[in-house]
Amino acid sequence: MNATDAPAPHRIAVVIPCYKVRRHVLAVIEAIGPEVERIYAVDDCCPDGSGDLIESQCADPRVRVLRHESNQGVGGAVMTGYAEAIVEGFTIAVKIDGDGQMDPRLLPLFARPILDGRADYTKGNRFYDLSQIQRMPALRLIGNAGLSFLSKLSTGYWNLFDPTNGYTAIATRVAAHLPLERVSRRYFFETDLLFRLNIARAAVLDVPMDAVYADEESNLRIGKIFGEFLGKHIRNFCKRVFYSYFLRDMSAASLELAFGAALIAFGLGFGSWKWIESIHSGVATPAGTVMLAALPVIVGLQFLLAFVSFDVASVPTRAIAPFLSVPARWRRPNE
Repeated sequence: MNATDAPAPHRIAVVIPCYKVRRHVLAVIEAIGPEVERIYAVDDCCPDGSGDLIESQCADPRVRVLRHESNQGVGGAVMTGYAEAIVEGFTIAVKIDGDGQMDPRLLPLFARPILDGRADYTKGNRFYDLSQIQRMPALRLIGNAGLSFLSKLSTGYWNLFDPTNGYTAIATRVAAHLPLERVSRRYFFETDLLFRLNIARAAVLDVPMDAVYADEESNLRIGKIFGEFLGKHIRNFCKRVFYSYFLRDMSAASLELAFGAALIAFGLGFGSWKWIESIHSGVATPAGTVMLAALPVIVGLQFLLAFVSFDVASVPTRAIAPFLSVPARWRRPNE
């Protein structure tokens, strides 16, 4: 191997979405260790002027302030940071919130599985240490439990928990192959990104972490976003199943899902028809007719359970980043 064949050194960038984070963002930047080469502070049209504050009071040469002319949401800010990290040739892009909830000293724990080739994307999980869960606000605890189950269904990563955790790291080679322009721009973006990572068959790992709940003000309201999240989870689940089990590949699980859904639909439809007919006629439905409706539902449920078992077992576990190159559209003209 000659000098030109030597692997490029690993370079880490941090993306900090900045929206109403004036109280904490400077401390967050100051706590980021020397292993990070670049810090992208994305001012998402912040009404408090977070970008101006950073430029005027932060002397860290690693910091670059990127600005949005209109508010794009936390997902939009992160995608802007990802795009810059890809173009500038960084190996990993780590997303840290600017509100002080995430400890920047944990960053090497998120980067290491990617550098070792064990993962393409890592995310925080605040539920590993049961003693720390008591510190989490009850509403967040309940909301995360429900959202985690929906996330498992829609993303296909049954081994993950705490889907709304925003402490994440991604291999830029993998990010470059994702449709970043189509990722949800608001609070659903973490889960939407997981869905797209699954379509790409990327390996994702949870990283145990503690969260800090001090005087930060969350802009996320569970009651306002639950309906929106539910609809998007259903949409992504249907798209994932179609892409993975019918468009890109077909397997025994595809047949199990198709037959299971058809049998349940027939059983419920036929049973409802006979039940309504019995009410109008006043004549009890014969036992054989009841079984003709019940049996397809029972068998269909067994097919669906077999499909879920197959889906759980097919969670991507092999990192794809080592086998990818950055597409030409992300390269600078002189490269």
